[in-house]
Formats: sequence, structure tokens, C-alpha cells
Amino acid sequence: MIRRDIEIPLLKKFFDKKAIILAGPRQVGKTTLINQLLNNYKDETIFLNGDDPSVRQLFNLPNVEQLRQIIGKSKIVFIDEAQRISDIGLTSKIIVDQLQPVQLILTGSSAFELAQQTNEPLTGRKWSYHLWPISWQEWQNHIGYVKAEQDLENRLVFGFYPDVLNRPADQKEVLNELTESYLYKDILIYGNLKKPDLVQKLVQALAHQVGNEVVYKELGEITGMDPKTVGHYIEILEKAFVIFRLPAFSRNLRDEIKTNRKIYFYDNGIRNAVIGQLQPISTRQDIGALWENFLMSERIKLLDYNKIQAQRYFWRTKQQQEVDYVEEIEGQIYGFEFKWNPKRSIRFSHTFTEAYNSVNKGITRENFREFVMK
Repeated sequence: MIRRDIEIPLLKKFFDKKAIILAGPRQVGKTTLINQLLNNYKDETIFLNGDDPSVRQLFNLPNVEQLRQIIGKSKIVFIDEAQRISDIGLTSKIIVDQLQPVQLILTGSSAFELAQQTNEPLTGRKWSYHLWPISWQEWQNHIGYVKAEQDLENRLVFGFYPDVLNRPADQKEVLNELTESYLYKDILIYGNLKKPDLVQKLVQALAHQVGNEVVYKELGEITGMDPKTVGHYIEILEKAFVIFRLPAFSRNLRDEIKTNRKIYFYDNGIRNAVIGQLQPISTRQDIGALWENFLMSERIKLLDYNKIQAQRYFWRTKQQQEVDYVEEIEGQIYGFEFKWNPKRSIRFSHTFTEAYNSVNKGITRENFREFVMK
């Protein structure tokens, strides 16, 4: 078992008179993690799987007495893939409000469905967490500094999904299965999308543009979709934990780019698999994009797991001055430039630094740990 950084924070919320919601992509270990935490409560836990039709029928708007009978003497109710159950938010509200001291735990791989169903009914009644693919910090803690250092190039190619890490001899097959079953099937179901070939074209186009600004009109020309449809599909891909957007930073200067955005993948392995590029780093031309995507996804894990409130952006002007990544924390602006090769010179725009009184840092192969680890 690879120890997850949110194990202790989750345990501390048990029996706190609120539901615990754990969301994240499929196959990142949500069920495994919760089962691990429930080892000491095995005889006091009822497990329900929202993918099971009989469970969905059982939870079809039950009243308080029916819920009391279903739960019985159990102290913990664990519902996996909870977004598949109709009106799970209202049912959860009944459990939290009227069946104390029962601890309710919900997990789900569809952020938009789970959030839509639980946000309003469980306002003030829930603790929400994300679980991502294994983080660099978790991986280094698991295998040690030296082995992690030796493994860095593999991780830039194959990513951090648990099954990928646990099956090093079958990494390519595991990733291809993940992309086929998760990306193109689950996304089509969750987003009610009718054209899988368009989803595939869009994901591939985004994979080729990692680290670059994307324009919906240009993506539409590549994929054969209008810009509005491109935006809709991208929103669904983001809510399903495949990609995330980075908006442009603009406050003071007239010539700053204001409306474009960059798009990254939550996992390098998924990005590489969708375009069929799983060859070693030494033979690739896209190391800059791989390095930037790795750093960005790892930074999100760090901020999220440590509950650090940070606004995230990139910065560029019409004169092509740019900063790869901009972070604002409690009013302070931080600028970051990413270079795989530590010998490459890193220069920050004087315009940006002076306008925002920024604290700037270059992140390279040699010092990246301070950027992705606490």
C-alpha cells in the first residue's frame, strides 16, 4: 500500500457530525483508501455500491424509517460511486440530520454529478476532499529518494495511476485500458455526449498543445466542432478530472493577454497514451511539455492536499513577454518558470516583476522538489 497524504486528515473528520465526500478520477484508489481507513470498523460498516442497480433501487427516495432499517446498527455508511444514485443529496441530508451518530462517506468519480446532487442539500453538512493519482511526494515517501530520482523519467512518460505503478511490466497496456474505458466511455456517459470520435479528436488536440495557449476557434477547426461545443466538451473533461484550465493573469497592463487559457492533464501517462507516445524521454521532442505538465499537476496535488488557497494563472503580453505559471496567495504574487535542463538560463520579465512586485523562482530538474513537496 502506498500511503496517501490525506489519510490522517480524513480520519480526523470521522464522527464529526458531517458527511465526508471524496471525489476524484476512477482508478486512483478512492475505494481502496476508504476501505483501508475502515479496517477498524469492518463489523460496523455497511458498504453500498452506486453502480449496483439493486442499491440504486433501494435508495430511491427512502424515508427516515426505511433508512434506519437499511443501516441497522452500523456506525458507518460507505456509498461508492454515489453520484449514480438519484437524489443522493437529499438522502444524505436525512442520514446526517436524523441518524446521528452514523458517519456517512460518499465517493464518486464524476465531480459534476456528485457536486450537483450534494452541494445544496449538504450545505454546512459535509467535508469535501479530492484524491488524485499518486503524488510525487507519496511516491518518493514509498520507494525512497534514490529510487524515486532514478524513476523520474519513467513517471514523466507513464504517470502516477496506482495500477501503472503497481504493474511496471504492463504500464503501456494499463494506460491504454485506462484511456479506453475511462476517457472515452465514462466521459460519454457522464457528459451525455453522442460523438466519441469528436471527444477523441479533442483530447488528442489538447494533448499536443500542453503548455501552449489554446483557442477554442482553432480547436474547432482541428476537430470539426464549433467553438461553443469545444468549450462544452472541455468543461466536461475538466469536471471528469481529465484536464484542468489555467486562465491568463491580468491586472494592470493594457497589453496583457486577458482571455486565453492553457490546458493541462491531471496525469502525464493519460496525456501520452491518448496520442500514442509512450517512448522513453531520450527519444522525444516534447520534454518541455512533459516537464511543465508534470510540475503543474503535482502543484495542484500539493495545494489541494494541504488546503492552500491559491489562485493559479499564466501571464503573457502581446509582445510575447511571458511567465509560465503565476500564483497568488494572500495577495502576494509568485512567478515560476519551468526548465527541464538546469543549465538553461531563466529570465523573468522586468515588466511583470515591477508591475506586481512578484517573488520569482525558476524550477528545474535539480530543485523541483521544493515546488511539489511540502
